[in-house]
Amino acid sequence: MSSQKSMSRRGWLASAAAQAVAIGASRCNWAHALNQQLPTSSRKRLILLWMAGGPSQIDSFDMKPGHANGGSFREIETAVPGIRICEHLPKLAKWTQQMAIVRSLQTKEGDHGRGTYLVRTGQRPGSPVRYPPLPASLAKAIAEQPATNPPSEKIATGQSSVPDYVAIQPPSAIEPTAFGSGFLGPKHQPLLVTGSASNGVPGMNSQASRLRVENLLPPERLSGDRLTRRKELWNLLQQSYDVHRRSPASLAHDTVARRAMSLSESPWRTAFDLDLEEASVRAAYGEGTFGQGCLMARRLLEQGVPVVEVAMGSEGLGWDTHAQNFEMLPRLLGELDTAWSQLMTDLEQRGLLQDTTILWIGEFGRTPIINPAAGRDHFPDAWSCVLAGGNIAGGQVFGKTSDDGQQVVEDPVTIGQVLATVAASCGIDPKLENVSEEGRPIAIAEGQPIERLLA
Repeated sequence: MSSQKSMSRRGWLASAAAQAVAIGASRCNWAHALNQQLPTSSRKRLILLWMAGGPSQIDSFDMKPGHANGGSFREIETAVPGIRICEHLPKLAKWTQQMAIVRSLQTKEGDHGRGTYLVRTGQRPGSPVRYPPLPASLAKAIAEQPATNPPSEKIATGQSSVPDYVAIQPPSAIEPTAFGSGFLGPKHQPLLVTGSASNGVPGMNSQASRLRVENLLPPERLSGDRLTRRKELWNLLQQSYDVHRRSPASLAHDTVARRAMSLSESPWRTAFDLDLEEASVRAAYGEGTFGQGCLMARRLLEQGVPVVEVAMGSEGLGWDTHAQNFEMLPRLLGELDTAWSQLMTDLEQRGLLQDTTILWIGEFGRTPIINPAAGRDHFPDAWSCVLAGGNIAGGQVFGKTSDDGQQVVEDPVTIGQVLATVAASCGIDPKLENVSEEGRPIAIAEGQPIERLLA
């Protein structure tokens, strides 16, 4: 009888602890990304500018003036003689010395979900292996590099409260498995920053969304004493649960909860508070969530976060211009131009651009042929992406498409090559392996880095 009671009590403790962690994790999904070390200034960084919906290459970085497929936009000169881009990107035109424009990307998936998975993981969808997307893999690899300075902001487990990977407004609904951490597990999930329609940016358009981390602070009605007692009870329940009986999932939940509590108490969380920036700085990035997200990305990199992703078009795949392409793109390109150029300006002024690789990419491009609805459809056959900053050899165009934009005619590029090049520019060997749940070693990226794109 006593044995049964003991087992019942042990089971209750385990169940209660698991529920406590589950509740905390569900209310604080942003905590999943918190990882081991505070990256030091010697480490490389990555900003992924994710263009949800697939932007038109032929109306941005690979224009076809004089051809029927070219559309109504003009091309303009840039800071690099011979490189021309769209007239709606005048500010970025001044940064082409820091940019490598890849015009010959070829992929195999023309569906939003499948294309998103392929571009982000480098793998065709449908495999039983839960491949991690590149940002998660690079965040893990960068964090595990030997630190040249001792990490700060340690918590009870000896781990830093600073996350390795933050995702701002990710359009994860289109393909959830492409925006997590795959087989790398819960502790490598991105910390999520979402938008709220309440409260506009001071002095700006009142409709501008306010970016925030959900439940970063405890409820106002919860006093410090009550919060302390709750933490003590939770810790008691965790300690009462035999650590030798824990499953990998329960250990992961314990790590998530401890890091969540550490983050909520950490002074560096002010990186998410854009109200601390001057109104003129916020205005320089643009009033939309993408511009404000780019500003937040800069603030996060300053605090030691190595990988930040900012999505544009997350409100319904905004770059999916099947109709009225030439009416929609001036606004989209203008928002991109303002935010991205200001981000590079700020990074350079703060000495961060030389160690920060920027990748601009979507899930595919758009058809050169203009459809009857004055739009462009999905097109994975010949499209563009852009790399900038960091160890990227800027001031160049790599690859070439035909005069009508329909096919690659010079230096075809696979997504594996792009991901490998990004990894290499971040100081990470793309052949570095992680072990999947099935015990299979899997490289961060398949394909060889494009040497001409690396400085």
